[in-house]
Amino acid sequence: MSAQIFTPSRRGFMAAGLAGTALVSLGRPMFGQTAIPTLAEYVPAVFSPDEWVFVQAATSRLIPSEGDGPGALEAHVPEFIDRQLGGDFGAGADWYMQGPHDPAADPLLGFQSPLPPAQIYRDGIRAFDDWCRKTKGTAFAELDALQQDEALTALEAGDAGLPDQLRDFFAIMLQNTKEGYFSDPRYGGNHGMSAWVHIGFPGARASFLEWNDPATDNVAYPLGPVSIAGDRA
Repeated sequence: MSAQIFTPSRRGFMAAGLAGTALVSLGRPMFGQTAIPTLAEYVPAVFSPDEWVFVQAATSRLIPSEGDGPGALEAHVPEFIDRQLGGDFGAGADWYMQGPHDPAADPLLGFQSPLPPAQIYRDGIRAFDDWCRKTKGTAFAELDALQQDEALTALEAGDAGLPDQLRDFFAIMLQNTKEGYFSDPRYGGNHGMSAWVHIGFPGARASFLEWNDPATDNVAYPLGPVSIAGDRA
């Protein structure tokens, strides 16, 4: 994963994650000019106040608000992550958690930590904030955008001094950020289906028979997305 995901355009992120997802491309509204929601009305179930500030700051650099689409904060990605960590995913309930754990193993061989995801977040945030204080003078959330990008690049590369059991912290946070951005809104992310609107994804529409025709090839799909609950954007 290259550091290009931290650039405002997010072209690398979109190209890597959406190559086979969007059916067509609709007009792209300029979300970067809108006010960023504070998520003040959401009360985190898992994150402490300091952890909540960190997650908002980190996800907002992984998918920044500047550019031609909604950022992680507009899509309420932090809410999605908190809600997921409060359930089976956060406890690693469906994961094989028995040893041995080999931190030197290829990541493709699977999870290599005795800690469940919720604990990886908690310990990872604390350890990464300590590294930021030592190397950059303050906690991650208090750094400017350029310094945050530099810090996240170091974290991704394994250069932030985290212990072996936290080696997957960045990878898990990045994956959860993507999931929260593109998930159905029922899970807390993709607020207002803004990410689906941006990429032209129709959501959970039940029938596309009228578009299964050569005559509709290269014709922009005219209808907005629909959530699993039946809400329309």
